[in-house]
Amino acid sequence: MILYPAIDLKDGNAVRLLHGEMDKETVFNENPAAQAMEFVNAGCEWLHLVDLNGAFAGEPVNAAPVEEILKQTNVPAQLGGGIRDMATIARWIDKGLSRVILGTVAVENPNLVREAAKEFPGKVAVGIDARNGKVATKGWAEETDVMVTDLAKSFEDAGVAAIIYTDIMRDGAMKGPNVEATAALAQAVSIPVIASGGVSSLEDLQALKDCGATLNGAISGRALYDGAIDLAEALALLKA
Repeated sequence: MILYPAIDLKDGNAVRLLHGEMDKETVFNENPAAQAMEFVNAGCEWLHLVDLNGAFAGEPVNAAPVEEILKQTNVPAQLGGGIRDMATIARWIDKGLSRVILGTVAVENPNLVREAAKEFPGKVAVGIDARNGKVATKGWAEETDVMVTDLAKSFEDAGVAAIIYTDIMRDGAMKGPNVEATAALAQAVSIPVIASGGVSSLEDLQALKDCGATLNGAISGRALYDGAIDLAEALALLKA
């Protein structure tokens, strides 16, 4: 399993939100690139970046700090938030991004996901953010009637690199991930699944590792910033 340290970008800063609500933010670092280097120097092998403003705006907003992170670090990074057309996807991959995460468009324009996955093999992930088993879009502000597993299964033959599954009610709350739902999704599809939302201790990582399904990895944000998870210990645990 891969541990993906999360850098959520809002107004140029590295922040964490509670339950994805934009007015419930904690600023952890005003220099996101420096934060990224901290994670890299501690041994992380990937970075997970989110343009929070972009998720609401429908277009990249925090491009400058993302570009700075890509310039300064030497590990692969994935980015979600406001990536909703082929031109934006191509631009980010040209700038050195290893993987784009398509969330809202996966619901609204699934053909774009298929086209992008074909055009950029191994570089397109689908972000599925759920509240009570149903997919939420547009920065989690809008709830749909689409069930998580149905959406995931619809991309089985599309060639997407991974599905990033977030339980919104666990995100930023330090209450543990939804292990059961994550495992059920991973067992339902052949696409690699990355767990996100609520990963707040080494015990949580162990539970995901032992969940009975093979997960590609787990994303953690607040717990790393707060020191609840020691990055070196976490990396060692997931490699064991």
